[in-house]
Amino acid sequence: MGIIISLIIIGLVLMFAEIMIIPGFGVAGVLGILAMGGSSYYAFYEFGQTCGFIVLGVNVLLIVVLLVWALRAKTWKKLTLETNISSKVNVPDVAVTVGDKGTAATRLAPMGNARFGDHVVEVSAVEGIISSGAAIEVVMLEDNKIYVKESN
Repeated sequence: MGIIISLIIIGLVLMFAEIMIIPGFGVAGVLGILAMGGSSYYAFYEFGQTCGFIVLGVNVLLIVVLLVWALRAKTWKKLTLETNISSKVNVPDVAVTVGDKGTAATRLAPMGNARFGDHVVEVSAVEGIISSGAAIEVVMLEDNKIYVKESN
C-alpha cells in the first residue's frame, strides 16, 4: 500500500510542477499522469477491483481538486508581479524645440548625438546620413525623440 500512496504523491507533485512551475505540456505532466495511472494499475493488480476503484476514485478526485485550485484567480494573483513600471528612458533634460539649430556631434546614420549649445542629446536624422560636424536643425519632436535634418 505504501507504493500506491508514494505513486499518488509523486504524481500530484509532478502535475503541480507542470501546472505552476514548468509551462506547457511536458515531461513532468506526462510522468505525473503515468505515476497516478501506475498507482491505480498496481492497486487493481495487487488488491483487486474494490481497492483499485477506490484508488482510481481518489486519483480522479485529487486531480480535480488540483485543477480547481490551480485555475482559481486567487492562485494566479499570488504568483503574478503587481509592480507597475512608471519610469521612462531617453527623456532629454535639454529643452529642445522645433527650429533649434545645432551640430552633429557624431555621424547620424540615422541616429547619433548632436550638440545644442552646451548639451549633447541623442537625435535621429529624418533622411539619409548626416556626417559629424554638420549643421543640423530640429524638424520634429515625437515621443521624446528628436528628429533633425541637415541645414544649409
